[in-house]
Amino acid sequence: MASREYAANVLLVEGEDDKHVVRHLHDKLVLDLEFSYSVTGGKDTLLNAIPVLLKQASRRAVGVLMDANDDIDGRWQAVRDRLRDTTIALASRPQPGGVFIPGDPNIHLKPSFGVWLMPDNQRSGELEDFVIELLPKGDPVWPLAERFINDIPQEDRKFRPQKERRAKLHAWLATRREPMKMGAAIGTGSLDASAPAARAFADWLSALFGEDAS
Repeated sequence: MASREYAANVLLVEGEDDKHVVRHLHDKLVLDLEFSYSVTGGKDTLLNAIPVLLKQASRRAVGVLMDANDDIDGRWQAVRDRLRDTTIALASRPQPGGVFIPGDPNIHLKPSFGVWLMPDNQRSGELEDFVIELLPKGDPVWPLAERFINDIPQEDRKFRPQKERRAKLHAWLATRREPMKMGAAIGTGSLDASAPAARAFADWLSALFGEDAS
């Protein structure tokens, strides 16, 4: 079941991979939430879009999905900075289950607001680190994919050290019957949408965009 486009609810994401992973998780878990995606193309554009969306009277809920990368504190502070001229205030640190601040229909321009920093709001990392948590337990190919990347001589590596886990995940994805992207691997069941990491993220989405959210 695809998420229904609903202009009052919007999820800001950095890229198409983020959108596809969320969409396939949503469909696999049959969440039936109503929201639209805004693919911003990068961190700075996403951050700058936050206050713009929050100041639009038609908004019911705004979600922010970003990679923590190697500076989770810096990313969190960047989000807080964009909220200075709004009615929303964030704590000094993100919460493990994602941040959800309910809106208030009695206060003008105060929609619900949520933030999820990949992979889990606590660690440095990115979308791929979250997806690795969805690998089936005991998967026999994952250690081989790890070994393949580990065995590449340093002088022949074309990826930065911080992207080593991403390289391992994409090596694993390349071994599927039909090599596929992360979102499609969720859709086909190659990745486990019922894993605790996926459930925690789904709970955050449901709090933000569900019918009971306010």
